[in-house]
Amino acid sequence: MTTTTIRLPAAQPPGTVLGTAPDIGESADAYRATGGYGADTGPGELLAHLDASGLRGRGGAGFPAAVKLRSVRDHGNRGNQGDHGGHDDCGGRPVVVANGEEGEPGSAKDRWLLRARPHLVLDGLVRAAAITGAVRGFVYLSDPAAGESVRRALAEHPPPLPVEVVETDHTYVAGEETAVVRRIDGGPALPAAKPPRPFEQGVGGAPTLVSNVETLARIALTAARPDLRLDIARGTLVTLSGGPAGPVLTEVPYGIPLRALASRYGVPDAAGALMGGLFGGLVDTRALDLPLEPGALSAAGTALGCGAIRFLAPGACPVTCAADAAAHLAAESARQCGVCVSGTSAVGDALAALAAGTAGPDTAERLDRWSRGLRGRGACGLLDAAAGLAGSLLRAFPGHVRSHLAAPCPVCAAAAPAEGHHRLTVTVPQIADPRTAASPAPLRAPLPVPLSSPRPAPPQRPLPALKGTP
Repeated sequence: MTTTTIRLPAAQPPGTVLGTAPDIGESADAYRATGGYGADTGPGELLAHLDASGLRGRGGAGFPAAVKLRSVRDHGNRGNQGDHGGHDDCGGRPVVVANGEEGEPGSAKDRWLLRARPHLVLDGLVRAAAITGAVRGFVYLSDPAAGESVRRALAEHPPPLPVEVVETDHTYVAGEETAVVRRIDGGPALPAAKPPRPFEQGVGGAPTLVSNVETLARIALTAARPDLRLDIARGTLVTLSGGPAGPVLTEVPYGIPLRALASRYGVPDAAGALMGGLFGGLVDTRALDLPLEPGALSAAGTALGCGAIRFLAPGACPVTCAADAAAHLAAESARQCGVCVSGTSAVGDALAALAAGTAGPDTAERLDRWSRGLRGRGACGLLDAAAGLAGSLLRAFPGHVRSHLAAPCPVCAAAAPAEGHHRLTVTVPQIADPRTAASPAPLRAPLPVPLSSPRPAPPQRPLPALKGTP
């Protein structure tokens, strides 16, 4: 499996999550030397800055961070109105969770962040606790190296509230917010029926903030540099794969066209992309003119998600990519919703048959039906991802679907199905131990994408709608 590398933007002002030495683990002393843990921005002031900046969560859903923080705070306040016993335990007092369980196979940002900049995440967790009134925190992860890094950071700079590291097995659904709560409470890391949602009733029955680690990192950066709040909110980590040079982790601003990002990554003539990990589905070349911005991508029928983008290199077959993604989703089903088990398996089998050249004449019709009928029927988003994947293939690449129904595809035939998971999976960039690293290891050439206010985005063009059965 090819090693994921890090590329620093050519222009790197303050307020970036990557920092200046992203290939070396950051110690408490190094973090404090850059202003970490020292900002005097109060909880109310910080919440106002987050509101004004429009910071969105970076876990995939893109929910406004300030709204989520305020919801947990308000539920905690309501739950404590009748508490006159002076208890300091959780009970109805809010809980904060740094969610670093990265289920998307094409994403490496969260594990890198916990390995390389744990103090930035913990600083954000403490500030989220101050905003919400939380009395206890957790860091939730499945990566042993990340767990070691976080524990070392907690020992270096003990936070003002108890923070516990909770490890889980790595699965696609383990990072879903209700699965996080169940695992912290001692149960399995499996999604639960909603409502209630964690902000209403989470860990130990208390209002709980489950926040992605990159979101918390941007909260800490905003506290340190509120004057840069807009740049901080509009910068995002992305994991790029599919190109000849191997996967890359970098930081870019919202608004950059996907086509420019593909070109600077090394795939100037990309045939399309698999967006948002496995959740945003496939897009064709016309969609590459869209700006990298959650609202614009959502309006066009795709998603930024966790920031994982797999570009389709010239000659790559989107059917192979779809079959790989569907097989991964089917294998990762939590198997607690019958419709998810049967639905993901059906989509996966149909796309595998399409890639193998053995699909029946009604395969496209069935995929179209499932893409519309399976959404919203599972306890988590896994079934939605499978349904969206099928629909996106039909919508973006109808010609490829027709040709695969007519004759076997030589590209798909050359791609061993058993290797599909490995084709989608990226590794975490190598991080040097701060206790032994003498100097920064050389990074690859910078990705020339400045982190600054982008130019106005080009007019949005919706993805083509499916017209009839291909």
